[in-house]
Formats: sequence, C-alpha cells, structure tokens
Amino acid sequence: MSEAFVHRTVLLHETVDAIAPRAGGLYCDATLGGGGHAEAILERSAPDGRLVGVDRDPRALAAAGERLAPFAGRTTFLHGTFGSLPELLAEADLGRLDGLVADVGVSSPQLDDPSRGFSFREGGPLDMRMDPTRGLTAKELIEEQDADSLANLIFELGEERRSRPIARSILRLRDEDGLETTDDLRRAVHRVTGPKRGRIDPATRTFQALRIAVNDELGQLRALVAHAADVLADDGVVALISFHSLEDRIVKWAFREDEALQPLTKKPVIASDEEQAANPRARTAKLRAARRKPRGEGR
Repeated sequence: MSEAFVHRTVLLHETVDAIAPRAGGLYCDATLGGGGHAEAILERSAPDGRLVGVDRDPRALAAAGERLAPFAGRTTFLHGTFGSLPELLAEADLGRLDGLVADVGVSSPQLDDPSRGFSFREGGPLDMRMDPTRGLTAKELIEEQDADSLANLIFELGEERRSRPIARSILRLRDEDGLETTDDLRRAVHRVTGPKRGRIDPATRTFQALRIAVNDELGQLRALVAHAADVLADDGVVALISFHSLEDRIVKWAFREDEALQPLTKKPVIASDEEQAANPRARTAKLRAARRKPRGEGR
C-alpha cells in the first residue's frame, strides 16, 4: 500500500463483528481510508461478498485500491462524501446494503501529512480539505468570516470557551496579511492562550473547529444517519465510529429516534486497553450500531 496513506484501523474486530459479513452480501465502507475495515469485511464475506468503498479523498481511494487488489471483482470504489451515499449508490446501480460502516473524522495519514494543513505539528498550508479537489480551504473560509461568525464557529465546533478573543486574534493576523500557514494560525491562538504547557496544545480546539467547518463533517454525518435506514436491506446493520462528543451525540439520537432502526449498542463500544495503548487515536473512539427493522415493522 502507498506509504503516503498508511492508517491503523480503529475498533476493527468490534466493527466487523457488528455487521457480521456473510457470503453473498453487499457491504459498504463509507470512509474507506486505508482499507482496513474493508479488507476484513471482504475476508469475512468470501467467496462472493461485495464491498463498496466510498471516500472523499482521492489519495485514500488509491491506497485502498492497492491494498484490496487481491479482491478484484468484488469491489467498487466511489469518490464522494458519505452524506451523499444514496446518490452514489444509485449512480453506480447498486442495491440496498447488508452492512454499512463508517469511521468518522480525519484520518491519521491526513493529520500526518503537513501539505494537507490539518495539524500544527509541522508547518503547512492552511488547507484542511479532506477532498483537495473541491471546496474552500481553511484560509479561504477564514477570509469570509467576521469576528462574531468566526467566534461562534470556534465555540460551537471546537467547544472553545475563549473563542471570541481567539477569533479576534486570527482576524487581526489575517488583516495584516500574516495568515498563510498552520504555524501562523497556531501563533494567533497562542497570542490569547499562551504557548503549550501540558499534553494538549491550546490551539487544538480551534484547528478542530475549522477542520469540521471546512469539510462540513457534522452536516455529512447527519445526512448519513438520516439515510441509513433507506440504504440498508432488511436486517442490515449500520456501525458508526465517532471520535468526539458532537459526533457521538448525533449518532446516538439518530439511532434512538429513527423508528426504522433498532439500536444494538445501549452504550458505545470503546477500544480495549491494549488497543488504546498501541494506538492513541483509539482512546476517544466510540462505536454504535443499529439494525434495519424489516420494512413491515418500520418506515
């Protein structure tokens, strides 16, 4: 697999067990990434189970295509957002799914590549787009904001209490033509918070908020859960992994309130101590699953 997109799969066995792949089934990994969940699904659904892999990042699709090459003939790759899943499946003339998985949020390869602009660990352009072929960059998004709108964005999506002074600091640097890189954005936040002192950099919440806004991550997730029952076959299972409270809240309430879905996880499944020790990203992962009721029972 491409060295540029090596991703450690989170909650692999728990997620695949939830959808219980079988021969002859049709499954979808709506956040294909490096292909870890997809590979396990294809192995479990041998010899003729099929996998639809969706990702908005062309690099992820290319890397997963390499990894899943041994399953050629059983895979279909689609470039797009998981919020558009019904349209993507219809355009590809694919039927209802026996299982649907998604690992929501930014992937490790995206975070670790400075050229993508997701992280302040190394300087890079203020981009943050999961699909670098379309949409506004983080820099362009900031250019459209006034102080109130940027502060509200940082507060709502980053849960940052100091959002107003941080927003003013960012816009002041922007107006001085000094906001070009992730280092510049971090410096603007540190003008308000001071530099990093503990384990978590005080710029983390602001970067999170801008990334979520640039990629409309919560809007995409709401669309995915709203259409999950429609794209699933009777008794099909949807299993979603989220990484922070805003995402988990959307999934929890969607599974509870949709009459066509039966929640299978009363509480979210979390990674084992061993997985958390081996993969720090797994520490905040939460898995929830729900079954599509037969259409005579639900909508």
